[in-house]
This record gives sequence, C-alpha cells and structure tokens, in this order.
Amino acid sequence: MFGGPQNREAKRYYNGVRTRWTTRCCSAVALIGAAAVGLGAAAARLPLSLFPVAPLWTLALNTDISAPPAFDGNLGFFALDGHRIVCYELAHGTEKWLVAADPLHEPTAGDGLLFTAEPEALVARREADGAIAWEMPFADALAVPPVWNNGWLVVATTNAHEVLAFRGIDGHLMWRAALSGRAHARPALAADRVYVATDDGHVVALRVDTGAVIWDRGLDAAANDILALDDRIYVGSNDNHLYCVLTKDGTVDWRWPTGGDVIGLPSHDARNVYFVSLDNVLRALDRKSGGQKWKVPLPLRPTRGPTQAGDTVIVTGVTAKIAAYTTKDGKSAGEVPPGGDLAAAPHVIEGGEHALPVLIIVTRDIAKGALVSAFVRSIEPPIVPMAPLPNVVTVPLAKE
Repeated sequence: MFGGPQNREAKRYYNGVRTRWTTRCCSAVALIGAAAVGLGAAAARLPLSLFPVAPLWTLALNTDISAPPAFDGNLGFFALDGHRIVCYELAHGTEKWLVAADPLHEPTAGDGLLFTAEPEALVARREADGAIAWEMPFADALAVPPVWNNGWLVVATTNAHEVLAFRGIDGHLMWRAALSGRAHARPALAADRVYVATDDGHVVALRVDTGAVIWDRGLDAAANDILALDDRIYVGSNDNHLYCVLTKDGTVDWRWPTGGDVIGLPSHDARNVYFVSLDNVLRALDRKSGGQKWKVPLPLRPTRGPTQAGDTVIVTGVTAKIAAYTTKDGKSAGEVPPGGDLAAAPHVIEGGEHALPVLIIVTRDIAKGALVSAFVRSIEPPIVPMAPLPNVVTVPLAKE
C-alpha cells in the first residue's frame, strides 16, 4: 500500500496514534501545488483587471474646481475657485504645493512642466514646486484647451482661426498657421504631425516642425476629438459616423454609422478602437478593418469619450453612474460608486507604487466642494490564515 520509500518514512502522530498520510492526501497537496504554479504562470501572462474596485483614499478640496484637472504620471493638478492651482501626489493623496493662478481652460502637463492659458499670458510652472519656469504674453482667446505632447505646446485661437506651436521648454513660438475654420476640438499630435478638427467639417494635418499643411480632409460635418496614432487617426463626427483616416495622405479608410453624433475622444488597445455616440451605445471596432466586434447599450447618456483601464473600458455620462465593460466582449465588468456628480473625466494611473492600476474620480459635493477619490482593485477572495487540509484520512500503523 505504501510502496515508495517516501511513503514509508512519512510518519505522523494523530490523537496519540502514530499514522501515515495516505496517497490521497499526498495527491491533493501535489494537485494544489500544480494549480498554484499554473495560476501563477497565468497571472504573469494576463494583466490584473481593475474591477472590482475598492476605495483607496478620498480628498476634499473644500472648494469647487474652475476647470478640469491635468495629470502627469503620479501628479494631479487642480484649478480651484479663487484663482489657485493645487498639486497632489496621487498615490497617497498628499498635497505638494498650492500657488496663485487663473487658468481659463483645462491645463496640460508634461516634461516636468504644467502649462496654463491665463488672461494675458501662457504660463509654464515647474511640476516640482509650482514656480514659474517661463511666461509668454498672449491675449488671444483660445477655442479649445492647450495641448502638450513630446516637447510641443499647441494652442488654437478663435480669432483668425490660427494654430500656434511653442517650444515647451522655454515658450519660444515656432510657427503659426491659419485654418479655414475654428478648431472644434483639441489638436492631437502623433509622430511628425499635428491634427486639427475644424467647425467647418475639415480635419487638417500639419507638420509639427513647420506648421505646413500636409493634407486637408473634408467630412460631412464638424469632427470632434481625434485619437491620433502613427498610421491612422480615429475621429467622431456630428454626422453620426466614426471615421478612420490614413495619416499618410488623409484618405478615409473606412467609416462606421451610428444612431447619433460620435462624441469625445475614442480609446484603443492593440486590436480595437472604442467609442460612444449619442444613441447611448458603446462600440468596439477592429482598428484595421473597421469590423464591429461588439456593441452594448449604455444605462446613461454619455458626455465624454470612454476611458481605457487595462482590459476594461469605463463610460461616464450625465448621471453619477460610472460603468465599466470588458474589452473582450463588452460584458459588464462592474461599476464605481462615485458619491456625486462627476466634475471631470476619470483618469487611470498605471505602473505606480501600488503595482495595480489606480482610478482617479473627481466629483462635486455641495458641502465639501470637489472631491477627489482613488480606487484600486479589491482583492477577492479575502486572504485568510493557512489551516490544515480538511478531511484528513489517517491509517493506524501496524504494531512493530
């Protein structure tokens, strides 16, 4: 019965009687070990989903925000009523600095600087301490918030329908270009291009170093926020379509019809592009072919594009509900209890000190002003202390 030498040596005492483990118990231990190794290997291959979430911390700003926040890595920048900007470290919700400022639009951040368009100037502040790094006199009204990317600060004005590009490090004006219409959404940068959607139904590609027009593509209605990648851009339009446009020459590769205007910035992963429209539907299309992978009706009216969080897509709208869907098939991944009306789009921090993605939500509270809340994945099932295996089978040893 206990043929192997290991079994002959495996002796135990149970309730005062010397016993041996049976092969049934040894097999269970081996099976659990093999399963643990298999699960560990699978976990190493697959990213951990953000959902279900658990609260990490909540911060009351004690006043409302005057513009949507900007983020750069683990830092969040919040424009407050009363002409101030406060910077928080988001891993723990701790304040870094608070300075006087008067941003007219949503700030933008990158390369260690925070950029704001203020009443009489463009201002760059150091992310480390909020001190002004440079200030450029600038009184033109902006059509959309400024954008920073890869060392370039790009703004679009209402007068003369101009786009201007500044060197981010010192504010030097590199070029300005006049367009046929006013910018209808924030410019988007990718590779050596700047893409601008105008209110007269055009998408224009400009050289990022000179502002020269590379191509100008007319659409059937005004385009909205542009998702710019190296080979393609994806842009929703007020003509109820999502367009895929080739960056090399502006050719429309494909377009997908919907039952309402396509709003906000689409999101993407290696395979799909995800977008919402005012028929209250979230869709996933193949990035190359435009074939529909799935679509789901939304329990809310969306007000902004979806937010990517690992293997989930988060959608928000006019209600306090925050809904998440799996990128694989569009099935519900869970919800987030925001605790109030959303004041800005959700933001996801990946690769921080918590090792798991952190979801940042900004809401409004009548008594406390704006609330900033952080969520991480809840670990389920809960960790419990180790205990002996149940139903241990023992066999008394024969008397020697």
